[in-house]
Parts: sequence; structure tokens; C-alpha cells
Amino acid sequence: MTAPLIYIVAGEASGDVLGARLVAALRAHDPAIQVAGIGGDRLAEQGMPSLFPMRELSLMGLIEVLPNIRRLARRLNETTADITTRRPAAIVTIDSPGFTLRLAERVRPLGIPIIHYVAPQIWAWRPGRIAKIKARVDRILCLLPFEPVIFEAAGIPADFVGHPVLESGVDAGDAARFRTAHAIPPGAPVLIVMPGSRRMEVQRLLPIFGAALRLLAPRHPGMVPVLPVSAVVADAVRAGTAGWPVRPILVTDLAEKHDAFAAAAEGGAGLIKSGTSSVEMAVAGIPHLVAYRVNPITAAIVRRLVRVPFASLVNLLAERQVVPEYLQEAATPEALAEGLHGLLADGASAAAQRAGFAEVLAKLRPDTGSLPSAAAADVVLRHAGDVVLRHAGDAVLRQVKLSG
Repeated sequence: MTAPLIYIVAGEASGDVLGARLVAALRAHDPAIQVAGIGGDRLAEQGMPSLFPMRELSLMGLIEVLPNIRRLARRLNETTADITTRRPAAIVTIDSPGFTLRLAERVRPLGIPIIHYVAPQIWAWRPGRIAKIKARVDRILCLLPFEPVIFEAAGIPADFVGHPVLESGVDAGDAARFRTAHAIPPGAPVLIVMPGSRRMEVQRLLPIFGAALRLLAPRHPGMVPVLPVSAVVADAVRAGTAGWPVRPILVTDLAEKHDAFAAAAEGGAGLIKSGTSSVEMAVAGIPHLVAYRVNPITAAIVRRLVRVPFASLVNLLAERQVVPEYLQEAATPEALAEGLHGLLADGASAAAQRAGFAEVLAKLRPDTGSLPSAAAADVVLRHAGDVVLRHAGDAVLRQVKLSG
């Protein structure tokens, strides 16, 4: 019997990581499960070549998407055709709703179970989308504990599988190893700078972050900036930091990123774009600021639609401001430099953030006690249909015969 095929579509770096962990968890159930679709380096490490480069989908905002609309439409057609030919047992679309939910609409008539991983944030903006989502997917895997009840009230089955940052290893790095590798003295503060995983984000935020560090450096002469970057934006980050007053360390290796986090937790801080990065900082115990800017036209549209008081997931889950936020016009180099100085110089401010982190992290763990990827894999297997279940059963029988 042919091994079942799960088709995975990830549109950005965070989705690539989610997809890779999901594949590993699926194969823990059945090592013969096959995967195909769209992804980046992490999914490639799991043996899934991408139909086309994932970076072509890593766009955000109206102004960024419009110039690429024809190419995106062509890629949508290619993906639809590939799924139609392959007829997988299940389709898992991961985040990137601008592309993945359009794809789901296209392939819906095929009758293949469609599971969307990472719930669209209808609780934050554009709640009217829920009707379209219901028409396009069979189930949603939610990262946040309050999301399933929202979708189920609209008739969309949903599961809280836990936040993947809990199994990312961001809290398991080796600070001494990182300091030794880069000749950083024990007392020097390490500053984690994360301008995003999309090129447009990097181009917009990196100059502001660099200007903030230029103002901060004289007040903290031993400070060491560290930028964990994905392969998608590494060249852009390298070029954008070439003129920084303090030469930053660029980290592309995941283990070294976690080591850098551990070093920053020892009296350092973080300057982070809004999103999952803030939760990573919380897990690692790094006090930080959240900053973000988008195109002014996109910002004007978003302000009319946003329904939540915070941009940071840490603040949303705490239902109060644990982490200072600097958004749009407030994200100035002067304000960011002053905020970072406060975290580096004031132990009470850093301690208050860490107390808030503990409160938030308790809400991100699935009730089952499973790792998030394992919980997600259970749902995918349950809804992939008889093909997957039958193959898994055959695999068990073969193993029993071999052992007998």
C-alpha cells in the first residue's frame, strides 16, 4: 500500500518551523508518511522539497502585495494543480492566510480534509472573515487558549494545541558557550534585535533599530547587539547593519540563537518586532520592547479594523501591558533607545516583566500535556481519513510480524 501523503503549505519562516515540527510528530506515529508542498529550509530538512521558493509568499501589507499580485496568482494556480494531481490524504495550510485560505477555496471541491494551522486573528481585526473561513477549511489548530470558543461559536471545529514556542528550545541555550565563541566579557549586556522574518519588515524596521542603537551605545559601551536571522532575510540584514556603530553578531544557526538568548537573559534585553518573537523573549526570560511600523496606508486601514488594545501577544494574554509597545509614529529611535536604557539600567523594570512572563506562559500549554506539535499531529491524523489510519495499522501489523 502506498504511504499516505500530507500536503503542507507554509508561507513564511515561522510557518516553516511549525511545519517541520509537525512532520516530525506525524512520522513519530508512522515513519512512512510522505509530505509535499511549499516550505523553506526547515521543511526541506524533513525531506520536503518546496514546489517553489517559499520567500515568494513572504509578503505583508497591501502596498507590498500589490506589485506581486500576478506572480502570486501564478503560484496559486501552480499549487492548486499540484494538489489536484497528487490527491493527498490531507492538506495542512500554515498561517499566511492571504495565500493559504485562497488556496483552500480553490481545492475545497476536491473533498480533501483541509486543516488550517494558526488561527486567523479574527478576534483582533476583520471578524467578518469568519464566514469565508468556515466555507474553506474543515478544522483550525489554535495556538492561543481563547481562540477555539470563538471559532466553534461560528460552526468551525477548532482545537487548542498549545503555542509552538514552548517546544522551540529558546529557554535551553548555553550563555557561556555563546560568550566564549564571540569573546564577550561576562558582564557585557547582550541585546537581541529581531526586525522580522520578511524582507519588507527588515527594510522598514532595521534603519530605525540601528538609529536607536546609535543613541544607546554611548550609555552602554560594552553592549553587544545580536541579530538572529533566517536565510530569507540574511543578506538584507547583513547589508542593513553594515554601518552600525557597534558591530552586531548575526546568527543563523538555531542552536546558536538559543545560546544568544541565554546570554541576553543575563542582564541584557531585546528590541523585537511584534508577533511570535515577543513570546520567544518571554519563554527565554528576556525583558524587551516591542516595536513595529508598516506602510502608512496599510497602517491607516489597520487602525480602522483592529479590535484589540495590544500588538504584543504577551500583553494580550496578560490582559495588561507587561511589555512596552512602540507602534508606528511612536517607534522613534529616541523612544526606543530610552526604553532599552531603562531595561538595561533598572533591575526592577526587568524583574516586573519576568513576573508577567510566568503568568502568560502558564496559559500557553495544552491541557493534554502533549507538546504542541504532537497535539497538532494527532488532529491531522484524526482528520486525514481512512488512508492514513489504514496505513498506520498496516505498519503496526508489519512490525508485529517482523518481531514475531
